[in-house]
Amino acid sequence: MSLINVINLTFGYESSYDNIFENVSFQIDTDWKLGFTGRNGRGKTTFLNLLLGKYEYSGTISAKVNFEYFPFEVTKAANNTMDIIDNIYPDYIHWQVMRELSLLQVSADVLYRPFATLSHGEQTKVLLAALFLKENSFLLIDEPTNHLDMNARKVVSDYLNSKQGFILVSHDRAFLDNCVDHILSINKTNIEVQKGNFSSWWENKKMQDNFELAENEKLRQDITRLSAAAKRTADWSDKVEKTKLGTKNSGLKPDKGYIGHKAAKMMKRSKAIEARQQSAIDGKSKLLKNIESSERLRIFQLNFHADRLIELENVSIFYGEKTACENVSFIIEQGARVTLYGKNGSGKSSLIKLICEENITYTGTFRKASQLKISYVSQDTSQLSGNLTGYAADNDIDESLFKTILRKLDFSRVQFEKDMADFSGGQKKKVLIAKSLSEKAHLYIWDEPLNFIDVISRMQIEELLLAYSPTILFVEHDAEFCKNIATKILEL
Repeated sequence: MSLINVINLTFGYESSYDNIFENVSFQIDTDWKLGFTGRNGRGKTTFLNLLLGKYEYSGTISAKVNFEYFPFEVTKAANNTMDIIDNIYPDYIHWQVMRELSLLQVSADVLYRPFATLSHGEQTKVLLAALFLKENSFLLIDEPTNHLDMNARKVVSDYLNSKQGFILVSHDRAFLDNCVDHILSINKTNIEVQKGNFSSWWENKKMQDNFELAENEKLRQDITRLSAAAKRTADWSDKVEKTKLGTKNSGLKPDKGYIGHKAAKMMKRSKAIEARQQSAIDGKSKLLKNIESSERLRIFQLNFHADRLIELENVSIFYGEKTACENVSFIIEQGARVTLYGKNGSGKSSLIKLICEENITYTGTFRKASQLKISYVSQDTSQLSGNLTGYAADNDIDESLFKTILRKLDFSRVQFEKDMADFSGGQKKKVLIAKSLSEKAHLYIWDEPLNFIDVISRMQIEELLLAYSPTILFVEHDAEFCKNIATKILEL
C-alpha cells in the first residue's frame, strides 16, 4: 500500500478561458479500486494525463508507483497479438498471460492472430490483461466499456473486481457498482473521494443536495424576515429621533435622556439583526455550489397515421460474401421503445442502416411506412467540426432550441464558440443527441447513443424517454438504461 497525494493542484489549458482545476487537494490509496465520475468536460481524462506527466501544472502530485494508461496506443496493429503484448510488457511470462486471458474469457489463439483481426471487445480484453501483468503499477483505465457488448461488460467488470490498484473512468452504473470500492468525483467546485460504489455515492449525493436545498430555503426565509425586521427597526429609529424635537407649539420639552436610552437599545437591536442577517447570507453562499443542473428535456414526436412503422420478415444482410445477420423478423409499432440487443458483430448496425435506407444488400421482406420521418443518432462522431451555429444551419434545425438542449446537458456558453473537433467524446455525442431532439420525427433511431456520456446526462435522457414515450429503436449496452427504458427487446 502507498498513497497518491494531490496538493493544491491548479491547471488550465493555454487556450482555455479558465482553469479546469483550482487548488485541488485529495489523497488516494494505490490498493483501491477507484471509480472516477463527473460530467463531460470536467477534466477526468485531463487529470489522468496530469498523473502521466503530460502537462505542466502548479501544485504537487506525489506517488511511489508507476502510472500506466489504458487504452495503450497500438501503432502496428498488423502484428500478431503476442508481439503487441511484448511491446507493452517485454518481461511478461507466458503462463501469466494465459491466466489473464482465461479470466477474461478470451481464447488463447488470439495471441497468434494479427491484432487488427480481433474484435473491439477482444482488443480491449487483451490490452487489459497485458497492463495488469505489470508490477508496482497503478492503472488509469479510461472508458473501457465503449466497445463492449453487455455480456463482455459483465466479464470485464468481474475481472476488474478481482483486481486492485486502478482508477476506472466509466459512466455505466451497473459496471461501476460491480467492480469499485471507492468513488473519485469531479464536482462543479471541487473533487471529493468517498468509500463505496457508484450507487452509494449517488445516494449520499442526493441526501447532501436535499439537505442543502432545504437549508438554502430556510436561510432565504430568514434573510427575508430579518430584512423586514431591519426596515421596521430603521422606521422606529426615525420616529424616536423626531421626538427629540418635541411637538410643535406644545410647550413640552422632550426627555432627551430617555429618548437617548431608547435609541441606544434600538441601535443595539439593529446591529444584532444585521449580524444575524449577514451570518445567514454567508451560510447561504456556501450552499448549492455542487448541485448539478439537470433540467427536463423535451422531444418533438410526430404522430403517425398507422400503427406499424417498420416491418422485417426473414431479412438477411450481406457484405460481399459475408453475412451480417440472417433471417431476422420483427415489427416496430408506434409508441414502442425497442432495444436491439446482440453481441458485437451480430448485425445490429447493419439493420439500422437498412431501416435508414442506406445502400445495403439484403434478402427477405422489408417494409417501411410511407412518408415516415426518422431522426438518427450515429455511433460515429468523427465528422463533427466547425461551430455549433454552422452545424445547426447545415442540418436545418432551430439554433436556439438546439443550444438550449445543449445547455440543459451541461454545456457552458463558452463551448458554443469552440470548434466541435475540440470537444470531448461525451460532448460530441451530446451534439448528436441535441440535434435529434431538435428534429420532429415519427421514429427515433439511436445507435449506441450513450458512449462517453456522463451518468447525470444519461439519467436526464432516461427521464425524457419515460416522460414522452417516443417511438424509438436503440442499440445500447448500458444494462441499467436498457432495463429502465425498453418496452421490447429484439435479440439477435
